[in-house]
Amino acid sequence: MRLIKFTLLASLLITPLLSVNAQAEKAVPVFENGEAQIVSAFEDSEEWIRHDLWVETEFDTDGDGKMDRMHVSVTRPQQTETEGLKLPVVYVTSPYFAGVAGNVKGLFWDVRHELGAEAKEQRVHPEVVRRGERPIISNSHIKTWVPRGYIVVHSSSPGTGLSQGAPTVGGDNESLAPKAVIDWLCGRIPGYTTPDGNEKVEAFWSTGKIGMTGTSYNGTLPLAAATTGVDGLEAIIPIAPNTSYYHYYRSNGLVRSPGGYLGEDIDVLYDFIHSGDESKRAYNNKTVRDTEMKNGMDRITGDYNDFWEGRDYLNEMGPMKAALLMAHGFNDWNVMPEHSYRIYEAARAKGIPSQIYYHQQGHGGPPPMKMMNRWFTRYLHGIENGVEKDARAWIVRENDNMKNPTPYKDYPNPEAKDVTLYLSSGAPDTGGLGTEKGKSQGTEKVVDDFSYSGGELAQAETSNHRLLYVTPTLTEDVHISGTPKVSIKLASSKAAANLSVWLVSLPWNDGSKVKITDNIITRGWADPQNHKSIRKGKPLKKGKFYQVTFDLMPDDQVIKKGQQIGLMIFSSDKEFTLHPDPGTELTIDLDATTLNLPIVGGSEALGSALKEN
Repeated sequence: MRLIKFTLLASLLITPLLSVNAQAEKAVPVFENGEAQIVSAFEDSEEWIRHDLWVETEFDTDGDGKMDRMHVSVTRPQQTETEGLKLPVVYVTSPYFAGVAGNVKGLFWDVRHELGAEAKEQRVHPEVVRRGERPIISNSHIKTWVPRGYIVVHSSSPGTGLSQGAPTVGGDNESLAPKAVIDWLCGRIPGYTTPDGNEKVEAFWSTGKIGMTGTSYNGTLPLAAATTGVDGLEAIIPIAPNTSYYHYYRSNGLVRSPGGYLGEDIDVLYDFIHSGDESKRAYNNKTVRDTEMKNGMDRITGDYNDFWEGRDYLNEMGPMKAALLMAHGFNDWNVMPEHSYRIYEAARAKGIPSQIYYHQQGHGGPPPMKMMNRWFTRYLHGIENGVEKDARAWIVRENDNMKNPTPYKDYPNPEAKDVTLYLSSGAPDTGGLGTEKGKSQGTEKVVDDFSYSGGELAQAETSNHRLLYVTPTLTEDVHISGTPKVSIKLASSKAAANLSVWLVSLPWNDGSKVKITDNIITRGWADPQNHKSIRKGKPLKKGKFYQVTFDLMPDDQVIKKGQQIGLMIFSSDKEFTLHPDPGTELTIDLDATTLNLPIVGGSEALGSALKEN
């Protein structure tokens, strides 16, 4: 075997560059105010060295008897070749780089069926056609970080692009694949010039300090790598990451879709990304999709089980040590904001350097460049810029620029305290929501009908298909910060029922200037069959009351004076749940149903906002 220092352009560039720049000062990273600055010597993309290679992992998921190798591409300043410059690495990995299945009719599961029943129609399984040519896997992040004195590395996830193996959508190989690339970047294992050959590639230009970032699935994988505790991974910036596939496709025992993708499930995502070697797909499909996923995902009960437990990164955080900067949107109804908060909370408890950035928009949205730059400058270049002493939480306030978040000591706001609100009757019109528990209110019924959207129900002056309880009009702003919780005592006319809850701000806007989601404070869903355990649901007995308690999505929002806070209880959520035949009745015991709201200033602040009503 021959050891080489692999490059495509160095052979053409080394001789003239050495003669011209022999007397010149060597280019190095530059820092001002604790941030890496753009260096003109690193800016010229025509002088960047770009090459690709394969890194061998410790797993064989495509059944060929050989350890799977991951396809990796590198973009680095030419000074790493001509001047011996070593730089830290910003590393991005993804299952999407080589293409996806696209919007194929029948890709998603049929949701129009009774709860606990099989889907009426089986879905289709499209084949993904790989796109892209060597040596470039992706151009993402390159123009941002290379001019600032970093090397940017990309890799395709197992079973996608030119990476070997099988996609497992949260399986162990998706954590071990980026770990292997980091091991290579730190000089612990070799890379290879081909997927099957023995000619080695050395990352001689790497300092062994690696940071990872990415959005959505690409933001999940930095966390996956960090849970291995791999040395050299110093910092990660996950943006809107999916941190638990159960929380993405289920909710408190309920089969629930991510917003905008009704009928998607984990096997759908497998088909969507499987762009790898066509000759391995039959084996991968049989072992992963048609066996492991089919036997584990359970679209019948929605219960939590070992399959889902193994795809929850919160359970894998023991070895994690990489400094964590999380980012998420409070109105992300695809990968919902609980995903980031649950990991941030655990990392903070472990003593890992952690910050969280939340904005008021939807899916995606990175922290401001200044925040990311300071984070990587501190943990990859080792510049003491005091970032670990900055505010832990950064919240983009309503109508503020995404680049101008408000700093807080932490999230939730340390001044937030839970306030219990009680219901008073009013169906089919509107009932009351207040801090005082009055005389007995009895029960009220809601009739399930998935054909009405949540937005339509929230705007309806009267409806049998939702129960709506609202506060008096606020005379002062009310700041919610944290995770609201509901406890609902109910009985069902059937053995299974969807339970959906929205917390809304009223009156509803007309949609002319602001989005419909601006009226949604937060949401949550649950299966009453799982009132005792998300691992084991039991059929409901007709007419028997059960106490169902669960969290809504975390939020940080200022509800302006002149608005009302409304709690809406209904059954099937047209955009998120299965669609059983209309007619299931839920009877709510108002006296045993409460909403806990985390209010900055607690009961005193909320009471002040309601006192003049």
